[in-house]
Amino acid sequence: MNLPFSKTRRVGNTVYLAGEIGFDADGKVPAGIEAQTRNIFERLKATLTSEGLTLANVVSATCYLTDTSDFAEFNRVYAEYFSDPLPVRTTVQSGLMIDAKVEITVIAEA
Repeated sequence: MNLPFSKTRRVGNTVYLAGEIGFDADGKVPAGIEAQTRNIFERLKATLTSEGLTLANVVSATCYLTDTSDFAEFNRVYAEYFSDPLPVRTTVQSGLMIDAKVEITVIAEA
């Protein structure tokens, strides 16, 4: 499928990643914030690897949650994927264009 946007964009030493949804390998979104968040991080790691980077290169994350009651569980899983220095983060409640609980986009420095 041709997407009307770039999955990544490198400008100098900065790499911008498009937002990720927690799709499974079969293209479906699993139930639950934990599974979706873990899938997103696995997808982010794969995309970063294709750019020669890791999650340690992430300097900023923007996270969109559809339900504020998912925040604590989301935050617990999110914290498993980063160590110091932690990226800056913005988390907002938002509707998404598909039936998913969370979307994350990151910016990384090479």
